[in-house]
Amino acid sequence: MSTTARRRRAQVTSSRSRLDVKSLPEDARRHNRRLVLRHLFHEGPQSRADIARASGLTRVTVSDLVAGLEEDGLVVELGPRTIGSARPGKPAMLVGLADEQLRVLAIDLSPDDCFVGAVMTLHGQVQHRVELPLAGMGGDEALEQVLALIGSLADAVTVRVLGIGVGTPGIVTPEGKVREAPNLRWYELDLAARIRSRFDYPVHVANDANAAVLGVRTFESTHERSLMVVRIEHGVGAGLIVGGALVEGEQFAAGEIGHVVVSDEGLCACGRVGCLEVALAASQLKRRIGAGEDRDQVLSGAGTALGVALAPIISALNLNEVIVSGPAELVGGVLTDTARATVRANTMSAVSNGLVIRPSTDDINLVLLGATELVLSGELGVE
Repeated sequence: MSTTARRRRAQVTSSRSRLDVKSLPEDARRHNRRLVLRHLFHEGPQSRADIARASGLTRVTVSDLVAGLEEDGLVVELGPRTIGSARPGKPAMLVGLADEQLRVLAIDLSPDDCFVGAVMTLHGQVQHRVELPLAGMGGDEALEQVLALIGSLADAVTVRVLGIGVGTPGIVTPEGKVREAPNLRWYELDLAARIRSRFDYPVHVANDANAAVLGVRTFESTHERSLMVVRIEHGVGAGLIVGGALVEGEQFAAGEIGHVVVSDEGLCACGRVGCLEVALAASQLKRRIGAGEDRDQVLSGAGTALGVALAPIISALNLNEVIVSGPAELVGGVLTDTARATVRANTMSAVSNGLVIRPSTDDINLVLLGATELVLSGELGVE
């Protein structure tokens, strides 16, 4: 039997095995709990009857679920409804997420000169922010700086920590292992496990660009079910959502556009010559502008390189929205405008007519928002 045939047979067997697994009562209860939490997150305080109508669950089931969520400290009773309660009889009692009793520790490891962390509310407001210098650190030294950053945030929290979310450069597995992050000199680093060994909280780790696109989906107003966020910081990466779902790839390396070769000049940290990262990384752009090169020419060249790399992706997926995230003084204006013009010059009009390429509206906190979403999704099922 050929290798291809064996692989197909294994896939069929795996699919059948998954279909044979029966849904257990605790699975249904977990799903329904997440349904309630997701509804309260997006709609705000609701009565039990409101939740039942929106979810399709019975009132008895909703009451039981809410009682369990209250006991777990995730939901609180807020008192009777005062607006729109003109009906005769007792006003409905509202319940909502325990926003004031829960916080997330969000970590952004993507900037080229520092590590950033924040204590975040469930709805993405920054309560306390800390920055620690990177100063060329890598390997174990950089890891210790991450742990010091988390420790500083943990010391500032006076309520329950729901979890720690981390957006990091590199290829990251769903279990939180950084397979490769050349700029930080991390290889096969089980970042989630190292953090858990120091802090007794749930830990969720993802690539920084993937975190960023999740942050846009959850916290920014966007009507697109398919979009891309390009992160220009310590390196260059892209987070991609197609049909509402995050695309991670078979080797968890989807969006690693920073190491696509776009020229025959410039040695990259990965060892190749001419990677997009050489032309586009924030550190490279700052260095060239600081050395006296014409700012508009530098940013125009970077925008052209980005547009060349994006054109086949946009053509293949027919995306309507690309958000460019990075230092505001670099990504707005010339760079983004040139990237947009380059994509349109290298694609059919049917592909690019509806295309929007724009800077992020909250770039300074975008990965922090994404790191918050990692915890919300992992611990509450909120997306």
